[in-house]
Amino acid sequence: MSIIICPGIHEPDLSESFKVGLLDMVANGTISQNPANILVYPGKDILVLSAFHILEFLRVSVAHSRYRLSDSLKSPIIFISFSAGVVGAIGAAHLWQLLGGRVKAFIAIDGWGVPLQGNFPIHRMSHDYFTHWSSCLLGSGQNNFYAQPAVDHLSIWKSPQTVQGWWVDSSIGIYPPKGYLTATEFLLMLLKQYEAN
Repeated sequence: MSIIICPGIHEPDLSESFKVGLLDMVANGTISQNPANILVYPGKDILVLSAFHILEFLRVSVAHSRYRLSDSLKSPIIFISFSAGVVGAIGAAHLWQLLGGRVKAFIAIDGWGVPLQGNFPIHRMSHDYFTHWSSCLLGSGQNNFYAQPAVDHLSIWKSPQTVQGWWVDSSIGIYPPKGYLTATEFLLMLLKQYEAN
């Protein structure tokens, strides 16, 4: 399984901080992901909106021998995208499938206003309740997360381990919530779920 991180339009060190958090989960053994299979799309500014650029990065990166992936299209991929990067990532996920690839899950963090549909599991994580419910109108999966108390937009990407909030099942409405946890714990729960399947 590979994880591709698709950042938004912000300073690159925020995405590096997010990746370090994932690598800490690997180092602690909480997920058994190969660190070489965690890829960060390097596109900046407007290129984060480009599904074709993300797809090309993914094709080259997954096929490249240094990532030690065999049969690149059959290796399942989890997309984790943030903000404007959600636009390009959802398009790239659909294109990856059209090429015969497998999308194991799609996690959109603060992808406000971005319609999300697909024949793969979709999850939304939001920095506040308003972003959560208004985004879910445009498509969401079963398990989603929103910060409570609300935090600023970049905090959920920069330091998800400090963001507290509710895990909700948006397919049946927002009440009752399934649990109160950090954004990192929610993300870890999802990654463990897809790692096991």
